[in-house]
Formats: sequence, structure tokens, C-alpha cells
Amino acid sequence: MGLKLNFIPKITRLIFKVIPQVKNTLGPVWIFVVFAVLALSFLTLARFSLSVWQGERVFGSHAWFSIFVGGLRVDIATLSYLIMPALLLTLLMQSVGWQNKVRSLIKIYLVVISALLVFFEVITPTFINEYDLRPNRLFIEYLIYPKEVSKMIFSGYKLEVLIAIAALILSCKFAGKVFSHQWQSRSSLTRLNQSILALVLVCLTILGARNSLGHRPLNPAMVSFSTDHLLNDLTLNSLYSVAFAVKQLSNEQSSQDYYGKMPADELLSIVRSNMQNTQASFSDSTAPTKTFHTASNTGKPKNLVIILQESLGARYVGTLGGLPLTPNIDALYQQGWGFDNLYATGTRSVRGIEAIITGFTPTPSRAVVKLDKSQRDFFTIADFLAKQNYNTQFIYGGESHFDNMRSFFLGNGFKDIVDTNNFNKIDFNGSWGASDEDLYDQADIELTKLKKQNKPFLSLIFSSSNHSPYEFPDDKITLYDKQKQTRNNAAKYADYALGTFIEKAKKSSYWDDTVFIVIADHDSRVSGASLVPIDHFRIPAIIFGKDIAHKRDNQLASQLDIPVTLLSLIGVSGKHPMIGHDLSKPINNKQRAMMQYDKNFAYMHDNKVVVLQPQKPATTYTYSNNQLVPCKNDEQLIKKALAHANLGNLAYTNGWYH
Repeated sequence: MGLKLNFIPKITRLIFKVIPQVKNTLGPVWIFVVFAVLALSFLTLARFSLSVWQGERVFGSHAWFSIFVGGLRVDIATLSYLIMPALLLTLLMQSVGWQNKVRSLIKIYLVVISALLVFFEVITPTFINEYDLRPNRLFIEYLIYPKEVSKMIFSGYKLEVLIAIAALILSCKFAGKVFSHQWQSRSSLTRLNQSILALVLVCLTILGARNSLGHRPLNPAMVSFSTDHLLNDLTLNSLYSVAFAVKQLSNEQSSQDYYGKMPADELLSIVRSNMQNTQASFSDSTAPTKTFHTASNTGKPKNLVIILQESLGARYVGTLGGLPLTPNIDALYQQGWGFDNLYATGTRSVRGIEAIITGFTPTPSRAVVKLDKSQRDFFTIADFLAKQNYNTQFIYGGESHFDNMRSFFLGNGFKDIVDTNNFNKIDFNGSWGASDEDLYDQADIELTKLKKQNKPFLSLIFSSSNHSPYEFPDDKITLYDKQKQTRNNAAKYADYALGTFIEKAKKSSYWDDTVFIVIADHDSRVSGASLVPIDHFRIPAIIFGKDIAHKRDNQLASQLDIPVTLLSLIGVSGKHPMIGHDLSKPINNKQRAMMQYDKNFAYMHDNKVVVLQPQKPATTYTYSNNQLVPCKNDEQLIKKALAHANLGNLAYTNGWYH
């Protein structure tokens, strides 16, 4: 064995002999070689560690080769982008003999970049635990709200924060020490050869950054290979993922650029034909989906109370086959109109608000709650009802500016905002504000006030206790998990608080003439080895009140159908642009659901699902046993999917919802 391995010392000696020669030849450029080798090694090690951690999914799909080949491409592109500006500056200064003047600046830049690479990889496991994805646009959006997010982080992720801070400090110290010994002031090459080398290096970084000889430079779609979203994300590195998200946010990429174009006339024809009333008249060219909707309730208009439950997927509701955490919601399913097969449109609260309050279809862009052109005069059921002489109110236990809710609501029909700053009493204050019990106590006060004004009202009540870090008062529930601050216990507490409110409401002055709905905004921790994990979009919803008959509804439905149905049940007819179905009337085999999962869009009809991905052909699946099974493409369904996926972007851009 010793004889067979005697070449190793020779290779080692050769390497140590060659390195000084290369260092002298490259001169100041040498420091970038050291940075690139260290960074590439670290990113590969980080990707390997994440792949081992997610080994069941990685091994099960034989994805190792694709992850690491694609990952190498992404890392080279990332490092090329990072090195390019500093390299150009160094070469420019070298050409005039001023390279020592930028020495400190280059070292600081490389130390900062090294620390960022380490930081984003260190926080990645926590982000994957929460969202089943690398840090992306959600990371950027959360930075807008440092107060709320810092409370959440320091309450629920203390260990992760300490690890991230320690990693930052250690990486800065290590990088500073390494780079302080790697600066080579001069090159041994002649001036001509230095110029040739500079040109070659610049070309290499440009080629490395593009990482493609094709029409487009490298992007995540080029290294996507799996129907498992996380496996595709493992090919990226987290700094690249966040940087790409920033680029996409600044561009607000349209769905047509993602999924493919369709003529507006054809799109509108498809969308209209899939609306409920095929005899509807569409006479407003400025709002081409606007038509008259007749309410099924012809009596006196009723009040409407929408209780939006944070992060409550069907898997936490016993009646829907989930964990036994929601006895009060289970009881409502035995009293009111309960939906067994209803799907959320997205994975964020603002996406749920978008669907339930505006009936707007989901897009790859941010929800309209946060977009600039929808902050004023954008259709909402609040604005629609305000014009029908309704009082309109939003009640939230946190600070209503979060996720731009306050601005959007006040600009679009909500006359009154009640948040934690307006509560009469708060017995328990967590990272996200008042507990759900405090929220419902205040809601009962507000609804009683509204009742006394002798005008119908709309009240949107948004809960928050079922949110990381899962803080709620002691001694309220029998814990499902031994450790208190868990998602299961928070879901159980949220249900307990809801139950206390319902008991009060049944004895209140507003009960007799009010329609209530409890509905989730989205599921928690949406994840899974599918392009779109359909089972994680299924959510509970129950409409109840004095005159709501009990029934269990198993038809396929979407959050988009809820606002149209609610307007019908409270007895308010009128023209509006929402394309959702009135579930109190026959739908004639047009049941469908739409789901936006990061950049992917799913359109579901019966048990078939079309999935649209950026810059990729549409694919069709059969949804069976919570799995997407590939099947022959359904071209008609693909057209419907494309039309509905592009509708939101066109409606926003062209002002069709104003």
C-alpha cells in the first residue's frame, strides 16, 4: 500500500512548488483565486450537508448528480458576479501602477462577501424548516418589517440567531486573516502579458457569470430538474437565491414572461366561459370580467363577519382527516355549511387576503395588497359594500401596517382599522401582538358597537396566535405536544380562542342578522416533493349563522369563490369583476381551484392538475392519494390554466380591477 501511495508526497511537493510561481505571475489577481477556491469549497460543502440532511428526498429521486452539477454552475456564476467588479477595479489600478491604493478596499470587500456567503448558508436550514425552500423573496419581504420579525426571531429562534452571529464573526476573522496574507503587489509578467492576462480574466468572469452560450444567461429554471421544489432549490446557493429574488421583485416579472403569452381576446373568452353565468353580459371594456351578480338571498341585507385564521391547513382539523386539534371548528362543521375540498391560492397571509377580500387571481408577483397600483381604487368587497351603505372594519391583534395591510385596506373601502394600539385591554402580548382571546374580546366589543349604528356591516377579523414563535397564554388548553411553543399547540389554542368568541357571538345582539365564516388564509409550512404540493393548499372553511343550514360540501372550491358566495348569502347584488363562483348556486361542472407556489402555478379541475413553470412546457397530472401522477397532456385544460394564470397580471397592468 505504501508503494502504491508514494506518488502523493510528490504531487504535494509539486503543488507547493507551483503555487508561489502562479502567485508571482498573477500578482494582485492572486487574491481572487484564493477567494474563489475557498468560497467554492464552502458552498459545495454546504450543499452536501443540506443534501445529506434531506437525504430521504435526495436519495429517493437519485438527484445527487443533478444537484451538484447544477450547483457547480450556480456557484461559478455567483462567484463570477461577485469577483467581477473588484477584479476590474484591481486591473484598472494595476494598469496605472496604483494597485496598492485599493489593497485595503479589496480585502474589506472580499471579507464582507465571504461573510454574506456564510451567513446565508447558515440560516438556510431554518428557512427550509419553515418554508421548504432556500431563502428567497419571502426573506426580502420580511426585512421590510424589522420590528415584528425581530420579535419573532428572538422569541422563537434564539439558538439559530446565536449560531448565525457566531458564523458571521468567525467567517470575518478567518477571511480577514487569510486575505491579509494573499495580496501580491506586483506581477512578474511584462506589461503586454499583463494586459493579455487581464483581458482573459475579464472574459472568463463574464463567461462564468453568464454560464451559458445560449440566448439567456443562467437562471434557476436552467438547473431545475425535479418536480420536488426543494431539490431544485438545493442546486442554488442561498445568496444567489436571494439576489435573484431581489432582481425579480424589482422587475415584477409578468406571468406572461413566465408561462407564455396568450392573446387578450382569447384569454378573456376562456375566463368568461368558465365563469358561472354563461349568459352574463360583459359591457364594460375597461373591466372585461365585470358583470351583474344576483344574490341568492333576497331578504334584508345581512352583516358579514370574516374570521381569517392564520396558518390553519386541513391537516390540523380533525373533521378533515387531520390532527385532533380543533374541536370548535369540528363542531362548526356539524352546525354550518362546511367545505371539505376547498383550496387556498397561496402560501402567505397577503395572498389569502387577496383572494378572500378582492377575489383576485394569484400571480407570480407579490399579492396586490403590496403592489403600488392597487393601493387606491382597487376592487374589494369592502369597497363594494361601502357603496351599499355598509360600515366596513378590519380588526387585527398585531400592528396593521404589517404586510402593507393598513394602507391597502384604507385605500380600498375599509373605513375603520382596529389593531393592537386600539384594544381596550390586552391580557397577553406576544411577538405578533395581542393573543387571539384578546382579539376576539375586542371584536365582540366592536361588533356590538357596529350593531348599534343600525347599518349593516362587514368586519374582517384576522388572528395571529398560530404563527411562529407560537406564543399564547398558559393554562388555557391541554397541550398536544409536551413542549409548549409548538405549531400543534398554537393551532389548538387558536381554536380554543375561536370557541370562546363563538359562544359570545351566539348570545350577542348581532348574531341573528349576521353571516359568519371561519376560513384559513393558508396552510403552514407548505412543503413536499411536488412542483405544487396540492395537499398543503387544502384548508378549512365553514359558513355559519342563525339562518345558515347545515351541510357538508365536498365539491372542489377555491378561496376565489368565497367572496362571491358571501355577497350572495348576505343578499347584496351588483356588478363586480370577480370571477369566483357563487357556491350557493349550481356551477355546472366548472369547479376548479388555482394555486400559486413560489413561481409555479397549478390549475385543478376534478382530479386533473395542470402545472405551469417558468420558461418550461406545461405538464398535466392526475391528483390521486395526495400525489401528482404524470399523465397525457390535456390541451384544453392547459389553455384554461394559461388564461387564468395570465389574467391577474393583465388585470393589474391594464387597470381592469379599478
